[in-house]
Parts: sequence; structure tokens; C-alpha cells
Amino acid sequence: MKPLDPKLLRYAAPARGYVLLTTAFGIVTAGLVIAQALLIAAVLAPVVSSGATLGDVAGHLRWLAAVVVARAVVNGLQERYAHRAATRVVTSLRGQVLEHAAGLGPRWLATGQGVDVVTLATRGLDDLEPYLVRYLPQLLLAVTVTPATLVVVFGLDWISAVIVVVTIPLVPVFMILVGQLTQAYSERRLAVMQRLGSQVLDLLAGLPTLRAFGRERGPVARVRQLGEAYTRSTMKTLRVAFLSGMVLELLTTLSVALVAVGVGLRLVYGQVDLEVAIAVLVLAPEVYLPIRQIGVQFHASTDGITAAQKAFAVIEEPLRPRGTVAAPDLARSTVTLSGVGVVAPGRDVSAPSGLTASIAPGRIVALTGPSGSGKTTTVLALLGLVSPDAGTVQVDGTDLATVDLETWWRQIAWLPQRSALPPGSIRATLDAARRSGAEHQGPRGDTFDPDDTAAGTAAATARAMRLTGLDAVVAALPDGLDTVLGQGGVGLSVGQRQRVALTAALLGDEPLVVLDEPTAHLDALAEDQVLASLAALREAGRTVLVVAHRPSLVALADDVVEVTSSPRTRDEVDA
Repeated sequence: MKPLDPKLLRYAAPARGYVLLTTAFGIVTAGLVIAQALLIAAVLAPVVSSGATLGDVAGHLRWLAAVVVARAVVNGLQERYAHRAATRVVTSLRGQVLEHAAGLGPRWLATGQGVDVVTLATRGLDDLEPYLVRYLPQLLLAVTVTPATLVVVFGLDWISAVIVVVTIPLVPVFMILVGQLTQAYSERRLAVMQRLGSQVLDLLAGLPTLRAFGRERGPVARVRQLGEAYTRSTMKTLRVAFLSGMVLELLTTLSVALVAVGVGLRLVYGQVDLEVAIAVLVLAPEVYLPIRQIGVQFHASTDGITAAQKAFAVIEEPLRPRGTVAAPDLARSTVTLSGVGVVAPGRDVSAPSGLTASIAPGRIVALTGPSGSGKTTTVLALLGLVSPDAGTVQVDGTDLATVDLETWWRQIAWLPQRSALPPGSIRATLDAARRSGAEHQGPRGDTFDPDDTAAGTAAATARAMRLTGLDAVVAALPDGLDTVLGQGGVGLSVGQRQRVALTAALLGDEPLVVLDEPTAHLDALAEDQVLASLAALREAGRTVLVVAHRPSLVALADDVVEVTSSPRTRDEVDA
């Protein structure tokens, strides 16, 4: 583990300016420390040796007061900019981790990395703040203040300088030994925290289902065990930190004591001047102080450094090449899947396997097949979120791998099994969908868009809500369309969120609408409303791709595609 990892400066731009600024503060601090020690000696020596009065040393006292004030100001400024830089660095790394993880796609996240990324981007990277606020400044002071004060001590009393030079290497040696032990504890602590986060996220995601079957208390014991394990891991880290801190404090105290004893004995025998002795005694602790503070703050920073290294590991995961060709107009294009096969993560199975199908404009296409056959993975491959291991996805002869996905996604409305609604009111969600539809230039029927007036917009929204059954949901809410939802649609049931998402799709204008089991969480009445909505989408000239299990959805479809999986052959596994 490097004290200052160059990757931090490479990936976090705010850290570069902060390091330069802290170095400048360190140089100024070194000068002030030396001036303070020399001024203290200049004030005390005449008073002790010749009985000088305060008036005799008034000039030196004024300068000493100015130096003390200046040192306090520098420390205050350094602390202020440290907190500001820490916030910017953590925010920058958090954004890069999330952006890169999204670019790696659901296939990479499905390997178990997803929960680690969530934990890392929330709680984990916050541990980097102690490193930037407390540890890094001391590290830079150690390379500015310590050498400068040591040079001054050497100029004043070479014997004391030799004692410092001999004893000072012992501090980093002990720090390295203690740091290696502490890093192992920190890595175990972060791993336990990630497992705890995984359990909690899984519990929250499945809580409605667990409550429905009266099993919501089952996972509590496991979460409690992980919480206790995290507590034990943290306490072990703190125990090592306190013990190692005591070792470093004892080592530096004994080193300063050696200097003090040597100076004191030579002062008694008249081998050193009083002013020089006082200056050396004041400077000796300052020589060791930055290194000692590194040891004290090192343990507060190890968790952050470990989290930063994991963030670098995510950021350095290679991304698949991005296409640059503009996507063809989906309203007039046929999407063709030719022999598409995707290897299921952690399984020697291709799901789907050898899938060949065509999705023509203005039709409803149903993907059917047993659970685990790869229907959802087929959708992800069509969206460009998963690269097929075999075969191709083409749009009017253009390979999707060469297409700029941003231009592709703008033409697709995707409704997964659990719709992730943005926080805000229901009205804001529907208005945003309608605005995005107005910006799209593809063809569209007038089913929901009779005119551009406010009355026409309200009428179109009302008709779309009646088709999906959202009007009944809104009528039961105290604030109606102005009901504010939390992140992901918190405040509504899963089925109600599906109605909101489907209404938004109706009000949008994307040529292709992709739905993954849209009736999975709905009763028979709500299912009929979804079927009517899909029929309305087809009437508006839009293409619908739906993952279907229920016979009613399959019956509505113009084309039915059977998705199958197959075990991988030995040659495929070896390849």
C-alpha cells in the first residue's frame, strides 16, 4: 500500500491541486516552525542567563507572536482546503465508479460485483476523507518540515543531529510493520461491510415477497450476525491502531529524550551555548512530530486507502469498444438476431442459445420460453447492454456492436420487471415522458396527441391513464398526480409502479417499446388493461417486444419467438 498512490492523482483531478497546495503550506510551515524555535531561544536565553527584562526582548516577543499567529492561520487554511478537497475527490471517484460500472453492464454486475459497487460508492469511499484531511498533510509535512528542521539542528549542534539521524529511521520501520498488519484488518473489515450491504440490499428488495409469505423475520438473524462480525472486525482494527500508536509514541518520546539528555549534559559542562540548547530542544520534537502524526493518522486512513484501491480496480476494468455509427431509424428498421448465444455467468450454459428472430416495425413480438432460457438476456443483448458470445444483432444490416448506443437508446422505451421510477411527483414523471416523446422525430399516430395545447396534453394523459388503470391508482392517492414518490418509486406497490411506467411509455414516442413480464405483478383486471395498452401502442405504429409467460400476452402477439438454452460443449468451454 503506497502512502501516496499515483493513481489517486491520475483519477481524481481535485487531488492534484490539493497536493500542490498542501506542499506549499508545508514549506511555509517549515519556515514558521524554525523561526518559532529560534525566537523562543532568543527570548528565553537572555532572561535565564543574564536576567534580561521583557522590555529587552520585546522585539523578539512581537515577532514570536506574529509567527504563532501565522502558523495558526496556515493550519486553519490547510484544514479548510483539506475538507473541501476531500469532498471533491470522493465525489469524483464515486462518479467514475458508478459511470464505469454502468459501462461494464449488467453482465459484469451479475458476477457479484454490483453489490460491492453499491457499498463502495456509498459508505466505502467516505473512508477516504480521513486519509485526505489528516494523513496526507502530515505525509507532506514529513518531507518538508522534518528535513528543514533537521538541517537547522545540524547547523546548531551536530551531535544532536546525529542522534536524530540514527533514531528517526526506526519510526518508518515500525510504521511499515504495523501498517501491513493494519491493512489486512482493514481489507477484512471492508469485505464484511460489503457482505452486510449485500444482505441488507437483498432483504430490502425481497421484503414485499417475504411479508406476503410471513417470512420477513427470517433474514434478520443473518443480518445481525454480519453486523456483529463487522463490529468485531472494527474493534480489532482499533485495537491494533491503539497499540501501534502507543509503540510509535514511545519510540519518538525516547528519541527526543536522548537528544534532551545529551544537550543537558553538555550544557552542564559548558560545551554548548544556552540559546543553542534551547533552540535544539524546541526543534527536536518538531523533527519527529510529522512522522509521529503519520503513524497516528495512518490507521484512520487505511480504510480509505483500501476503498480507493477497490475503486481503482473497478475503474481499470476494461470496457468493451463503443460503436460510433448512428443508429438507423427504428420506426422503419427491422431488427434481426442471427444465431445469438450468451454464456450465463457462473454456468456452463448458453442462454439464449442459437437464437434467430426478426422484429419488424409496427408489430408485437413475444419472447417465450422456460425460466432461465435467456429471455431477459435476449432483451439486454437487443438493448446493447450485453455483447453476444455468438451470433449478431443487426439493424437493417448494421451490426449493433458498431452503433452508438446513445442514439440507439433514445429510440427505445424499456420497462423491466421492476420499474425504476425517478424521485418526484407522478405528474412530473408523465410530463417528462411526454416531453421526450415530443423531441423524437419518428412517425407517430395521434392516439394520445390530438394537439399541442395544454387541454390536449391533459386529455392525452387522461386517456393513457385510463388504458393502463393508473387513473384508479391516482384517484386513491391523497395528492393525486402530485403525489411525490421516493427513489425507485417508493410510495407505490410494484404493480402500481408498472402502471406509471406503462403510462409513461404510452405518452412517449420511442419507436420500440420493450417490456419484461409487464403482467408479472398484476391481477386479471390489470392484465387486461396492459393488453389494451399494448394494442394501443401497436395501433400508434410502434413496435413492441414483450417477454411473456402468460397465454394472454402470447395470444396478443403478432410473432412469437421461442427462446431456448443449451449446455456448452467442451470445445466452447475450453475456448
